[in-house]
Formats: sequence, C-alpha cells, structure tokens
Amino acid sequence: MTFGHQNHLIMNWSNQITHLLGIAYPIVQAPMFGVTTPEMVAAASRTGALGSLALGDLPYAQCLEAIRATRTLTDAPFAVNIFVNSIPEISKSLKKQYADARSFIETLARQHQLEVSLPEFEAIQLTDYREQVHAILESKCHIVSFTFGNLDRESIGLLKENGSILIGTCTSVEEAQALEAAGIDIICVQGFEAGGHRGSFIAHPIPRIGGLSLLSQVYEQVHKPLIYAGGIYNANTLLATKQLGAAGFQVGSLLLGSKESALLDFEKNRLAQVGESDIVLTRSFSGRYARGIKNAFIEALDNSPYILPYPYQNKLTNTLRKVAKANRNVDFVSIWAGQSIHPYQNSSTEAILKALIQQVEFVAD
Repeated sequence: MTFGHQNHLIMNWSNQITHLLGIAYPIVQAPMFGVTTPEMVAAASRTGALGSLALGDLPYAQCLEAIRATRTLTDAPFAVNIFVNSIPEISKSLKKQYADARSFIETLARQHQLEVSLPEFEAIQLTDYREQVHAILESKCHIVSFTFGNLDRESIGLLKENGSILIGTCTSVEEAQALEAAGIDIICVQGFEAGGHRGSFIAHPIPRIGGLSLLSQVYEQVHKPLIYAGGIYNANTLLATKQLGAAGFQVGSLLLGSKESALLDFEKNRLAQVGESDIVLTRSFSGRYARGIKNAFIEALDNSPYILPYPYQNKLTNTLRKVAKANRNVDFVSIWAGQSIHPYQNSSTEAILKALIQQVEFVAD
C-alpha cells in the first residue's frame, strides 16, 4: 500500500469503530484515572471523538455520581472505564509487608518535609469491579472499556443484555486472543510506550512488546476492530498505526496539559520540562507497572522490598499523593506520561483534538 493510498483511506474517518460507537471520528480520549474529568470527557465528545470517563476502582455510589456529572455536560456517547483485577488474599505475610512499607514511606516522606499518616491495613477498603458493573447497568451506559484483566462471563452477559459495547485492553497477542474468545467487541492494543498503567493480565512479568510490533501481530491474529494506544501525538504517529491495522486511535499524554486535565499547575510545569531519561516504568506507587515521570519516591521505592501487590500499594500511597499535591511536592505525586515527548499544550481538550484531526486531514491532502 502506498502512503498516498493510505491517506485516501484515512480521509474517510467512517469505519467499524465509528459505526459501533456512534461517533464521527475514531479517536478515543484515554481514560486516565486521576487526570480525566467529566469536563474532559464532554470536551472530547464535542469534537465527535469518544470521551472516556475513568472510574478506576471507585465504589458503586461514586461511579453513579461521576456518570451523572458527565451526563449533565454532554448527551453524546462516551465510554466508562473500570479496573478489572484480582484481589490478593489477605495473609499474615501481606499484613507484615504492609506495616513495613507503611513505616518506610512515612519516614521517607518526613525526610522530604511531608508529614503524612498512612492508613492501617484494616482501614483499607477495596472495590470489587462487579459492583461497578451494577452501577454501569443502573446508569444504562452503552460503551464500557476496561483494563487490568478480562471481565467474568456473568458480567459480560449482563452488559451485553444492557446493549453495551465492550472494549478490553491487551498488551500481548495472547491477551488479545483471550478477549476475542470472551466475546469482547473491540480490543484496545496498548503499546509498551504508552503512559500510565499497563493493562497486562496474563503474562508475568509483563510483556515488553513495542507498540507497532504488537499492533501488527494482533491485527494478523484476531478478527475484532482494534484501537491502538501508545505514543500517538500527531498526524504521523496516528497514520502509522492506521497502516498497521488500527481502526481507532487512543490519545492520553496529548491531553495531560489541557485545561480540563485534573493535573495541577505545578504538575503541568513538570511535564513541560520532561526529558527522555525522565520517563520510567515503575511499580512504586500502585504495585502495578505504570509509565511516568521519575521522582524521589520512585527512585527510593523501585527495587526495594516496600512495594505491595496491587491494589494494596495503590491504597497505601493514595493519602501520600494527596498530601504531596496539597504541598505542591513533585517528588511524591505520580505523573503518568508516555514515551512520546512533545509540547504538552494547555489549550482545551476540544481544541487539541480538533487540531489533531485537522493535522491528519492536512497530511492526507
């Protein structure tokens, strides 16, 4: 296929993804938990792209509230995104590891002028994603994306009865095949360069497959429409993934500096100064691998015995990150970002996405 022929295809934005999701452009605003806001979702939807409301591991009532808040801002289709993960069994060794990690992190924070009291193990409250599924059903959400695992058969059945289109995340061919076998409608292929948490759920350690290699292989092996996530920030990166089989294009890091982003000004300022060597893969904040900006906390925790399995590490450090935000301390917040370094624009999500669409159309012309 010549590049010119590819451009002819990309000019026709209408495809299986747009038809399934009821959108004008097969561009997906990434569901970035802690960054995405209802305002960002609504702004993405106004461009004709797919906004994604990140519910993460929020409990039932907060899921309902977030969905309602988003619907007051837009009547366009948007996705809701949840974390689908197994929860480790409670054991004496886990409690001991938790206590040790809690003590170490509190001491580390004090050494950096942060006074924080982290929760005791017994105070940790975890969300079973099935209660989120019930909130989604009650809210009649018709586009549901998920990461960190695959939905159980009962949840898939309930959501299908609800008329929901299901979008699962893979980081390997094996995971893509598992999603396809489970009847998931659309597969989001997450490249290794993507910012934020890895969606891995089968292989251990996590797959470290470059995004373009992974996308090409998944395209050859499965027969579901594919959304690609990881490194898309301009027309050329979007067109490259189209060439390799992507029907949809997910952007996350591109929107980190936007007006609707939940990142605070001091975090956006750090983004503006980021260099190649600053972007690392770490388990330090959550217990799951995530790609973001290196800081003192990551350097102290990585390769230490003070990283608990997800979601316990995530719950342990949640208060720490809130206190660090309040104190504008960049060394104890998690700023997730991908490997594609670019100017992190501070204009609106709508303007950023419109500019991307226009850039693609200009290149195609």
